[in-house]
Amino acid sequence: MLTIIDKYILKRYLATFLTMLLLFVPIGIVVDVSEKINFMLENKVPLLEIAFYYYNFTVYFANSLFPIFLFLSVIWFTSKLANDTEIIAILSSGISFTRFMRPYIIGASIVSVFVLLMGFFVVPAASEGFNNFRYTYLRTGGKEMMRGNNTDVYRQITDNQFIYVNSFNTETKTAFNFSLEEFNKEKLVSKITASRIKWNPKEKNYTMYDYTKRTVGDLNDKIEKLPEKKAKFNFDLEDLTPVIYIAETLSLGKLNAFIKKERERGSSSINVYLVVLYKKYSVPVSAFILTIIAVAVSSMKRRGGMGTNLAIGIALAFAFVFFDKIFGVLAEKSSIPPFLAVWLPNVAFGILAIYLLRNAKR
Repeated sequence: MLTIIDKYILKRYLATFLTMLLLFVPIGIVVDVSEKINFMLENKVPLLEIAFYYYNFTVYFANSLFPIFLFLSVIWFTSKLANDTEIIAILSSGISFTRFMRPYIIGASIVSVFVLLMGFFVVPAASEGFNNFRYTYLRTGGKEMMRGNNTDVYRQITDNQFIYVNSFNTETKTAFNFSLEEFNKEKLVSKITASRIKWNPKEKNYTMYDYTKRTVGDLNDKIEKLPEKKAKFNFDLEDLTPVIYIAETLSLGKLNAFIKKERERGSSSINVYLVVLYKKYSVPVSAFILTIIAVAVSSMKRRGGMGTNLAIGIALAFAFVFFDKIFGVLAEKSSIPPFLAVWLPNVAFGILAIYLLRNAKR
């Protein structure tokens, strides 16, 4: 059961973290408005769209900088406890430093579960709204710019079928210079070509224009030509060239299914999607690591007061975020396994947390 001291520290933990969010998120909104107000006015963005954008911005911004907010909040209120000699009084009463850490671990657990659930269900929708608004209203040609390699896409969709498109228009759901080749033991069986192919959402099928089908025979080939033909295929044209941030917009179940499909298709962006998946688990775990580091750094009363603790805390927090971003980019752009790259900052700072905690106990 929680004692009075546990409840006192836990209340300070959660209240300070919430206060930190309420302080910095509005600042982020003000900075964002000052940067984008001209684009919004030029594009005559509807007020309702702007309101939804800043709701999504709040969720996206808070989730992205959650480690910094948490770390600084723990540094802040623990330093205040140390300066008011409350920690000395608690430890002098016979409570061990490990026991003193219990309400911090409980607080980290609450925050971790909250961030985990947010990452699974709320953040993906907010990320989609945030990115769609930016690349619809704020950047010229942004939707195309944020796509992966959307020209000359050639992929294997089944064991014996290969698809090719020269380019893909996301607005009209239309691909150009389409071809579908079917093989049997490395021998071409048939080939379908069309100048363009369009997805029909109501009918759940495709319309091919300037359709040609060549069926390869032993002696003669059979050729079928039509100006227009409708058909059903087991692929989605939009999946051929997904936007770079699409993984961020998917809930956990959809993300796993998407990654499985992209891996089977040999997607060159698979590491990008894996980094997003692994971070859904690694970021909540970082709450425990950063909490331990923050308590270890700020639990001692220093000559420089809270300023020294905050300076150390800010340096460590930004170092964590820096390494987290660097290894994430390396996983996406190099041969480093995404799982290793995502979890390496947690491992490194976890070792640092253990070292600092041992010194703090002394």
